[in-house]
Amino acid sequence: MFDLTADCIEAQPVFQAATPLLGGTDPRDLARAGGKALHENRTGQILCCVAALAGWAVVEAAGPKRVIVAGYSIGDLAAWGVAGRFPSDTLLRLAATRAEAMDAASGDGFGLAGLRGLPLDLVESMARRHDCHLAIRNAPDSSVVGGKRDALDALCREAVGAGSQRAVVLPVHTPSHTPRLKAATDRFRDVLAQEEPCRPGPGAPRLISGLDGTTVFAAKAGLEKLALQISQTLDWAACLVACREYGVDQVLELGPGHALATMARDALPAARVHALEDFRSPDGIVAWVRDAQSR
Repeated sequence: MFDLTADCIEAQPVFQAATPLLGGTDPRDLARAGGKALHENRTGQILCCVAALAGWAVVEAAGPKRVIVAGYSIGDLAAWGVAGRFPSDTLLRLAATRAEAMDAASGDGFGLAGLRGLPLDLVESMARRHDCHLAIRNAPDSSVVGGKRDALDALCREAVGAGSQRAVVLPVHTPSHTPRLKAATDRFRDVLAQEEPCRPGPGAPRLISGLDGTTVFAAKAGLEKLALQISQTLDWAACLVACREYGVDQVLELGPGHALATMARDALPAARVHALEDFRSPDGIVAWVRDAQSR
């Protein structure tokens, strides 16, 4: 997760800010050690934000211009840090609080399933029959559904029978972005109400809401969407449409992983798309960013 950023001077404040939230363990050590703790919801959400902020610290040093930032699930919160709306220590503290609220509201026996190859209206009707909920719109034929794990098993079987190319229950135990987490939304809204986001400076990245793909201009409205996205359907497809409409010609997924880069290649076929993990060194990332700026 931190192979590229671990030794970067620009990323050190991010790692330092995360350490107290992880019981005094440096996030780089935690990632290297692996094990069950790495996949706990609270730890995972913090580490995903650390990965995004550390990756952005390297990219920012290259001096990119006219940047749009959008985040997927917990990445929606991380995007506020990338866009300069929250300092790293505040952002990571909010990530921990968000995860704690979600854990408290989740209950046992719930999860998420990923489906590909069926239209969203069909998936939504299947979800209703199984007392599940559409959690994420990834593309017109790609989605994530949340609910009870036995119901998700049944839904996946039905989806395969209907011609789904992929229908699998995911290795997570939180029904994120479904109404079952309304209590978490309410709790996180109260926490966000105590925060005062920073005013973005000149040239700061344009921030896109992961909930609906719209630009965040007013902090109060944006914070409300950050709370709502815990228990309402995310529209990642709308985020990619917004990027296309703004003329995005270069995409970098800050990680971890490359799933978002894969989706971006499908939605933005004319763009140059990479994930952070595609590069072998921070210098390579900087060179790629600067090369695009010179075009």
